[in-house]
Amino acid sequence: MTHFPDTPSFTGFNTPSRIEGDIADLDIDGDIPKEMNGAFYRVQPDPQFPPLLGDDIAFNGDGMITQFRFADGKVSFRQRWAQTDKWKLEHEAGRALFGAYRNPLTDDPSVKGQIRGTANTNAFVYGGKLYALKEDSPALVMDPVTLQTQGYTKFGGKMTGETFTAHPKVDPKTGNMCAFGYASKGILTLDMTYYEISPEGELLYEIWFENPYYAMMHDFAITEDYALFHVVPSTSNWERLEKGLPHFGFDTTMPVYFGVLPRRKDATKDDIRWFKTDTCFASHVMNAYQEGDRIHFDTPQAKNNMFPFFPDVHGAPFNPQEACSYLTRWTVNMASNSDAFESQTRLTDMFGEFPRIDDRFAGQKYRHGWMLVVDMEQPCELQGGSAGGFLMNTLGKVDHETGEEQKWWCGPVSTLQEPCFIPRSKDAAEGDGWIVMVCNRLAEHRSDLLVFDALEIEKGPIATAKIPVRLRFGLHGNWANAEDIGLSA
Repeated sequence: MTHFPDTPSFTGFNTPSRIEGDIADLDIDGDIPKEMNGAFYRVQPDPQFPPLLGDDIAFNGDGMITQFRFADGKVSFRQRWAQTDKWKLEHEAGRALFGAYRNPLTDDPSVKGQIRGTANTNAFVYGGKLYALKEDSPALVMDPVTLQTQGYTKFGGKMTGETFTAHPKVDPKTGNMCAFGYASKGILTLDMTYYEISPEGELLYEIWFENPYYAMMHDFAITEDYALFHVVPSTSNWERLEKGLPHFGFDTTMPVYFGVLPRRKDATKDDIRWFKTDTCFASHVMNAYQEGDRIHFDTPQAKNNMFPFFPDVHGAPFNPQEACSYLTRWTVNMASNSDAFESQTRLTDMFGEFPRIDDRFAGQKYRHGWMLVVDMEQPCELQGGSAGGFLMNTLGKVDHETGEEQKWWCGPVSTLQEPCFIPRSKDAAEGDGWIVMVCNRLAEHRSDLLVFDALEIEKGPIATAKIPVRLRFGLHGNWANAEDIGLSA
């Protein structure tokens, strides 16, 4: 008998959906701009079967990819499983075979040594391919039109590491996809790899180096000359896994490191420079850029751990006040002889996460940024559909040039998922375009896709595509123009 546990990760708005389907023409309120011709992709963790061990965290669900196709003022919907090796093995068995999140010691013996990835963290389009990504495994390739799974890639066999980030960046000047892997020689190892890949899918080079300690390396940033890595003490070891504890735990006694690696084919592990500061939590990155000898790195920073399901290693209770993250600029000076940060400057008082930019300005000085905001001053009647349990009830925008901020609240019975910027055209000015994002309609157990004018989000959505099914909390997604994925108008 199939029965999912009656726990927060599997009930309410987070009840497993497991729906594959197509809807040719969604019901629209407002007007979808006719210039929007392409597709927005996003992914949600969605377990195919009840967890092997009786309960699980939401981050361990199988990847379910959603495609929203925009054309002629209409929006269509398509949703398919990312058919990883894990998904296929469990589908054939008719039950879960893989155990706890990133703990192979808990797996059924029949799948020992198999790739455990779920492809549930990002849906990223590059070079005409759709990559379904999870940072503990290689990149899974899917057809961007049909969403048919093609399989894992090692880029012609040139990628020698075992893992590929869920947060690649595209250098707007070279057009290369910049990426990395951690635990590159296997689970819990210090080994890391940096990759650059051409639009044709050729791995141009990789650089191996080591982390100061094992940590969750979820995101990173690039500048014109460097790849930047922030190491925060969400850490682990074999003792934790042998005891059946959550894979990651937060260690407030450990410092934070910031690594600066030259983006050169001839660079080696000896070329990375490490800066150090006091412990804090930081996961996603809004952007980074160089200014003379200085490197600026913008990240939502919290005083303490933001993930209650990865508890303090010393037994301290989760501290929700110290888990509040604020967009903060880390600055280091490459001309300095010190390993200390030059400064850490808060850029906004909005409590927020899931930062996004106009990706055409990745690694460059930029003006506009958007993120999900937790606005505790707004009334709340229902919660749900948010990563980590936070009340993601507001879309926020910050203008780094003027300091102007905008907010749009989604109401007391709704929450929001990550925003994505879509440029009006390839040569449009920075920020000239739209924001798309999923809105969780909690009372109705369904979702909407919202479209905003990116520079005027406070005016609210200019169009709403009504989705007659419930999209579980999603992590990350991206836009692709029609001509870049083989679609016509």
